[in-house]
Formats: sequence, structure tokens, C-alpha cells
Amino acid sequence: MTGNYQQLTLAEVRPGMVLSDVLLDVQGQVLLPQGAVLTDAMLALMPRHGIAVLPILRDEVTPEMVAATQQHHEARIATLFRKSDPDSDSDWATATLRRFVSDFRLGVEETPEND
Repeated sequence: MTGNYQQLTLAEVRPGMVLSDVLLDVQGQVLLPQGAVLTDAMLALMPRHGIAVLPILRDEVTPEMVAATQQHHEARIATLFRKSDPDSDSDWATATLRRFVSDFRLGVEETPEND
């Protein structure tokens, strides 16, 4: 863990804060990588995984840091799904999975649909 961090309760953590270390669930499975910029969606899932306290960087997050993290995630998603065409209708399952992974990693918030 980096030396420049603070342990914050889930109630104290806000979207946009950055993890100072890899976040593990109660079984030791990796939930989020070190340096992940937290979103509302990520924070909403923490109680489900038994997370009550998070290691947060003390430094301010700059727009450049956020952009670098976004680029990293986009490159990783492109690598993971390199053999599938996101615009192809023939493999809808992979396209759907790619969309969900992209939305989660890039912090896309769900919008409620109007009836």
C-alpha cells in the first residue's frame, strides 16, 4: 500500500476519489485495481461485497490522471475484446458483455428509463 493514503468509511468516500491500493472482497478476490477512480455505481456495490472501509489516496485527482485512467481502461478493454467486432450483430452476447464491462470500467452511469 502506498504511504500517502487514508482509510475512509464507505459513508466518507465520494465519487472521483482514487483507490491507493488494490481492493479485495472478503474472500480475497480483486474487486478494483489500484488507482481506480471510484464512481457512484462502484460505491453502491461495496456493501454487497462486504466492503466498509476503503484505502483512498490523499492527493487531489487531476483531470490528466482521470484521462490517463480512462485511456488505460479503454486500451485494456480493446485488448480483452480484440477478437470481436463491437458493431457486429452476429455475436450479440460478446457485444453485450463488452458494453457492460466498458460501462463499469469507464464509469458510465445508468439512466432510469421513462415509462
